[in-house]
Amino acid sequence: MTTASTSSRLSVVVIGGGFGGLQAALKLARAPVDVTPVDRRNFHLFQPLAYQVATGALSAAEVAHPLRSIFKRHPNVRVLLAEVSGFDLAGRVVHLGPVVDEPAPPPLHYDALVVAGGAQYSYFGHDEWARAAPELKSIESLIDARGRILRAFEAAEVEQDPERRQAWLTFVVVGAGPTGVEMAGQIGEIARDTLRRDFRTIDPAGARIVLAEAADRVLGTFPPSLSTKAVRALAELGVTTMTHHAVVGLDESSVTMDGPGGNSVVVPTRTAIWAAGVTASPLAKLLADASGAEADRAGRLLVAPDLTVPGHPDAFAIGDMVQVRGGKPLMGVAPVAMQQGRYVAHTIAARRRGDRVRPFRYIDKGNVATIGRARAVADLHGIHLSGFPAWVFWLALHLYYLIGFQNRLVVLIRWVFSFATRGRSARLILGGARATAAGSTAVHGPAGSDRADL
Repeated sequence: MTTASTSSRLSVVVIGGGFGGLQAALKLARAPVDVTPVDRRNFHLFQPLAYQVATGALSAAEVAHPLRSIFKRHPNVRVLLAEVSGFDLAGRVVHLGPVVDEPAPPPLHYDALVVAGGAQYSYFGHDEWARAAPELKSIESLIDARGRILRAFEAAEVEQDPERRQAWLTFVVVGAGPTGVEMAGQIGEIARDTLRRDFRTIDPAGARIVLAEAADRVLGTFPPSLSTKAVRALAELGVTTMTHHAVVGLDESSVTMDGPGGNSVVVPTRTAIWAAGVTASPLAKLLADASGAEADRAGRLLVAPDLTVPGHPDAFAIGDMVQVRGGKPLMGVAPVAMQQGRYVAHTIAARRRGDRVRPFRYIDKGNVATIGRARAVADLHGIHLSGFPAWVFWLALHLYYLIGFQNRLVVLIRWVFSFATRGRSARLILGGARATAAGSTAVHGPAGSDRADL
């Protein structure tokens, strides 16, 4: 038995509550169609500010918003908490499974399908590293990372052996993209500003923060001049940038890297954070298996220029889990997923009217990354900003994209308070000693949700 639309109107199923799926559902909610968003989480997570949860600047509830609350004023939208188990594209059916112990949802029939599965961090074939280095994609891993960072200072306070104490006070962030740069900068601020008067035995400012990157520079998608300014700003926060250093080993006590010339570098540390490399959501493979479509080396489904699954014009796939066949690769940033979500919603409505739709074209408005207090870089296509102006631009941009008026207001107040006092209000250690990060990433998490940018 399948669940169908309650009327003769078009029935659209949207898989994933990240930026792409959310934008598609919001735009369709204002059209004369029935919309069913499906996600294994009951909230939309604002991924661009996720690292601030991991560093105690914001609490989890301030960067997440319940999906049902978002759509409560749209009676044509029915939100389902479920996990996708398979697709029958020929029969236009999505098979669902329960998230925990609730009853199994019946299959969903659709007239149009939008799959916005997003991506998850890749440990480059070393999934065992996840136990020692949490990623920054899920609420659980963010809280785990926060606990590890704060617990390291607590352990150093009581550690008697100088070498072991230094290992506790050494932090390694793997990956120098925007997320890694932001994370390293925030740890530097914690050590030098937030905790400077909190301890009696140790000096938190003596912490060593290492940002490891296999490529030749940080922020590889930014102009080289901005990468140089980012390295300078990181150095002011006590962050040591190690480019040309690829991580080849990682456990609970150290990170091993291959440096220039093949030299092995071992950094004793009890706290590593993973911010390198992503792979497509498992939903990409499910769709590929159901449609016979190809996937690239990163597991991304190859879709048509109109973002449809090959051979199935009623099924769309968007966000980090896809790559347009023959098109230019797009960055895993929120604007890509958001523009694709709005495009797909427009396409579905236009086709119903019998109108023709042009292929999807991404409009790149620029790139921005923050490093710390009054420190940021922004590439606005010919206009390069750094320092305080770029930081103010970053603040305004992220407040604009954040979902929910209450969240915007609370986050603004938190930021103003933090700027004035250099404090962090969410410095709570929760959970066990080493919460396992593996397996915590949502199967169909946020699409294109790592970066807000433009």
